[in-house]
Amino acid sequence: MDKTSVYTDLTPPRLVPTSELPSNGGLPSPERDRRRKSAFNRLDLYRSVINRFILLYKHFIGLLAGGLIAHVNALPPYRKKGIRSLGSRFFAFLLRPFVMRELRNQPFSVQLRRRLEMLGATYIKLGQIMAIREDILPKSITDELKSLLDQLPEVPFEVIQEIIESSLGRPIQELFQAIELEPVGSASIAQTHRAVLRNGQPVILKVIKPGIREAILSDLKLLQILSHVLQIIIPQYQPKMIIDEFCNYTEKEIDLTYEADHAEIFAANFASEPDIVFPRIFREYTSRDVLCMEYFEGIKPNDPRIFNLSKAEREKIIDLGAHAIIKMLYEDGFFHADLHAGNLIVLPGPKVGFIDLGMVGRFDEKIKTKLLFYYHALVRGDIENSAKYLLSLARMGKGGDPASFRRAVADLLRRFRLQASYGNFSLAQLILESLTLGARFRVYFPMEMTLMVKALVTFEGVGLMLDPKLNIPEVSYRHIRNIYLKYYNPRTIFNQFVRGLPELLDVVIRSPQILSSALNHLEDSLDHPRNENPMAGLRSGMLAGACVVGGVLAYVQGASPILWGALFVLGGVLFLFGK
Repeated sequence: MDKTSVYTDLTPPRLVPTSELPSNGGLPSPERDRRRKSAFNRLDLYRSVINRFILLYKHFIGLLAGGLIAHVNALPPYRKKGIRSLGSRFFAFLLRPFVMRELRNQPFSVQLRRRLEMLGATYIKLGQIMAIREDILPKSITDELKSLLDQLPEVPFEVIQEIIESSLGRPIQELFQAIELEPVGSASIAQTHRAVLRNGQPVILKVIKPGIREAILSDLKLLQILSHVLQIIIPQYQPKMIIDEFCNYTEKEIDLTYEADHAEIFAANFASEPDIVFPRIFREYTSRDVLCMEYFEGIKPNDPRIFNLSKAEREKIIDLGAHAIIKMLYEDGFFHADLHAGNLIVLPGPKVGFIDLGMVGRFDEKIKTKLLFYYHALVRGDIENSAKYLLSLARMGKGGDPASFRRAVADLLRRFRLQASYGNFSLAQLILESLTLGARFRVYFPMEMTLMVKALVTFEGVGLMLDPKLNIPEVSYRHIRNIYLKYYNPRTIFNQFVRGLPELLDVVIRSPQILSSALNHLEDSLDHPRNENPMAGLRSGMLAGACVVGGVLAYVQGASPILWGALFVLGGVLFLFGK
């Protein structure tokens, strides 16, 4: 097979010249409204917050009743006889007629998934976030939620054209040379179409569906209210934290300018990596409702045609993917948070492209550094330090037991290390099981940690598909070591020092004033002692003065900047806050 044909789309688009399209969708306003309504009768539920509240309340109560029935159905036979579990069985019998017939005999996890689908786009997205939280929620629920149907009916192109023209402020004929009327994909929030700009550039258009933004914003307010109730009922599953994280991500997902920003940030982070690419954003054709980005002509890594590439090319794809994901996570602290094989494109070269960048994760400098140390220790097999760094990333819940959690994680790492000697090892699974242990000991981790696991699962899955004998820890160690060495590079350390130099110089310049103030404070304390405690302030004043004097001496003697800087800072803190 010709190499170029490997990357050629087998189903070329049916592009229609925009000159053949009628202006303004070709339909009078009443007819457009009628078509939109008929295509989106499910969205009628979103007309008011009151209607949404009633619907949400109905499904919430139905889920509680269905959960009780599912619990009784799952009881062993001996528990369903006589007076055993009599109360639960009696109430389940009373509630049974009020639960939807199609759901009343289903397990709780299936009932939850189906009700989220019935509630629409917002709750489908919530279910997808819940599916990621395998560290908190039961496996039966997360496994079921992974099969959520993230689909709504396709929007007629007349309506899409109206949104494009209204959002971009120009007729579609002035914007594009041609466009495909059938969508490439139609998810719950947006749908995508292929198009060609006036200059011949092939692009992808992503358009927010009508009514979705208003509906989602209303739902988010209701969910935030519901989260307080759920936190009281099931605090062990941290519902308020999950819903707050979901609201934060979703508010950005319904504004496509965020996705445009993300693509450009990724492109900047990988500017020196020509074989790792992100779609170019065409800002002139992008708005809150419309995203116009470069179209990648390539294949997905799970396409059978990938095996028409040579072994060396497949190995390069694996290496590029590993490098990209590890760099995102542990060097940049800015990563693709919805990574799966469908969001990866293999391009001629070969190169690796990332698409669908609406959902991203961020690690601040402190967390990123700890994660770097954790992952480096993990791939080296350093059990004790792995457990220590992982615990440093956690948040303690009420009644948390960090010491027991650390021991449990260390034991888990030892078991996985034994499995690795038999060739059965998954870094992503190891990290996920470590996070899952946290719920048992009331030790919780930020959502970004589970999103990180999702990215690693994608890397491992794609890598093992292309090379079943791939040594995941070895490949990971090679790339994480490079980042680790870069972190401790003398130039990097010097740059970090220079970045904090203005604050250090300010302390040096103000050191005489700090010392004078400390001595005045000491003198005042001696001359005018307080009745309740004559020695109050003396110790901290003396220590502050000693620290500042020590800092000055260390600076004059050419000691390490870290030493004299720390002494200055400590002296200032003791002076300001000491008692």
